Amino acid sequence: MPRMLDVSEDVRAEIGDAEADRLLVGDSAPGSYDCTSCRTPGDSDQERTSTVLFVGDETAVLAFAHATCIPSQVVNVAEDQLKGAMRSITGDESQTPEGLMPEQAVLGITSGLVLIEDDLRPALVVEPTGPIARPGTDGRGGDQFLQLLLEQGFQPTQDMNRLPGVLPGWSVLLAAGRLHAVLQPGPGGGQVAWWQAHQPLQVTEGWRTAANKSQSVLVFAAPVGSIGQQPREDLLRDALDKAAANAVLVAATMPLAGT
Repeated sequence: MPRMLDVSEDVRAEIGDAEADRLLVGDSAPGSYDCTSCRTPGDSDQERTSTVLFVGDETAVLAFAHATCIPSQVVNVAEDQLKGAMRSITGDESQTPEGLMPEQAVLGITSGLVLIEDDLRPALVVEPTGPIARPGTDGRGGDQFLQLLLEQGFQPTQDMNRLPGVLPGWSVLLAAGRLHAVLQPGPGGGQVAWWQAHQPLQVTEGWRTAANKSQSVLVFAAPVGSIGQQPREDLLRDALDKAAANAVLVAATMPLAGT
């Protein structure tokens, strides 16, 4: 029985018709897999499965994901990131020369309205679940999350009463009132996902209205443990103020893509 695989036209164009057809009849696709998006088990014999092609400068890796997590697509990534992804996708837990294999942190995102310059602004707050190592390193350099974002153009935020500057090439993707992704400039042009929801996230009507009004979203980011999961927007603002005072908060204003 042919496996329940989705192969997008972009993926087919990259891997060729012959390989795409082998995938669709089940000759070269595993029945079971770990979803490259949510990292939980999947079964292409029992549920719809997306083929996801990660493309670097010299390497390409075909992975699989639940169709409910992400659609079949081509994802452009840096070569050093792809090597790490390859170890994760193939299950190769070979260690680095130093004998360490850093754990992969996940970016958590919280949406909320933040009062700045007498106006409620739509905001996203990004906080990893663990320290972030610089790609290609063993993690001994400590948490590099803020430094990596500063290199991307985010700015330190020590005053929550001022709007952060616009970050060129980045945007926040909203579709049908749900948050889909934060996009960054791609290595070959266009945009790629910096963060992508496993399933589109619902935002409040107030948040959506504010985003459509300003056509922009404020994105704040802080290292693990700086913000936490706050149940109310006033508590979220207090946590942001504290992170700013402790000089562990960076931010950027990004155009809104979608509605």
